[in-house]
Amino acid sequence: MYPHLFSEIRVGGLTLKNRLTMAPLYLGYAGTAGTVSDMVLDHYRLMAQSGVAMVVVENATVDYAQGSGSARTLRADTGDNLAGLQQLAQVIRQEGAIACLQINHAGRFAFAATEPLAPSAVETFGRVPKALTREDITGIIEKYANAATLAKSAGFNLVELHGGTGYLLAQFLSPRTNQRTDDYGGTLENRQRFALEVVARVRDAVGDFPVGYRFLADEWLPDGLHLEESKPFAANLARAGVAYISVMGGTYESFARPEVVEKSQKPGYMLDLAAAIRSGVDVPVIAAGRLGHADVAEKALAAGQTDLIGLARGLWADPQWTRKVQTGREDNIIACDPDCGEACMQMVMKGHPAFCVRWPPEKMKAWKAKFV
Repeated sequence: MYPHLFSEIRVGGLTLKNRLTMAPLYLGYAGTAGTVSDMVLDHYRLMAQSGVAMVVVENATVDYAQGSGSARTLRADTGDNLAGLQQLAQVIRQEGAIACLQINHAGRFAFAATEPLAPSAVETFGRVPKALTREDITGIIEKYANAATLAKSAGFNLVELHGGTGYLLAQFLSPRTNQRTDDYGGTLENRQRFALEVVARVRDAVGDFPVGYRFLADEWLPDGLHLEESKPFAANLARAGVAYISVMGGTYESFARPEVVEKSQKPGYMLDLAAAIRSGVDVPVIAAGRLGHADVAEKALAAGQTDLIGLARGLWADPQWTRKVQTGREDNIIACDPDCGEACMQMVMKGHPAFCVRWPPEKMKAWKAKFV
């Protein structure tokens, strides 16, 4: 019924059994010190059991002190967390899915006791970050390499660099957040330098271990990054050897803009970005953004707009999504509701573990009994 959705594909030397991936989704399930909690293990076991080919674990920090997005962000910056990460990778792989760990430095969006770090001292939600020195930059690049090495040691199949959502890699690329006058700022060639150096150092550290890239194609801000600059950057990432490019749009500073809110209610609302990036690269592209309608996802694959589909909240709302599509039970899918007021995001913004308001009463009751 959906021949493209359920066909194999090779990504970074790995065979994915279908074109479905779990896109990274932060839910606040880690322990308060970034540990791999039982809640994390249970969640990702369920996601891996869903039938998707690859599960991308969200947003593990390369620097908990200066680069973590929240107190409940997983840590990939210390060997003390290795045992937990090993459990997590094992849980995913035992259920038949490829395990990927996304690593990140939040930059100006860091939840830190001291002032956050960024390419430039551009005000961010009432805080002004400290502009990174060259020495800082060199140190952070090494932290990415160390985190990727930890992911490999933990048994993940691959690692993803988080260059989306306006985090540090994207902050260097954006003309609105990078106002440097050295060789890391100014022209696109200079603004992309940091990300390409991170890719090169990480690949050098992990050898033939695949490295994917979560990619910000458009900030959806008037003075921000747009396709005319992100497209050539994507081509350079492909030449640098990334295994795939996972495309998204928007940042924390644009998500609440009325035109972005309206756009984000529509199925496949980021497909145009994925298609634009795919047209200029020779590595697989992952598309995301309300692709929980199987017919929309199938048509996107058939039309060559993307190579893979990223499901995030749709898969979380109904971990049986893949099975129901395969067996013709799409009418029974519990769909993510765009009219819920982003309840899950509101929970994590307040520091609480999230649950889906669309879950049936018995699942909600079980979740609260276990985790509240």
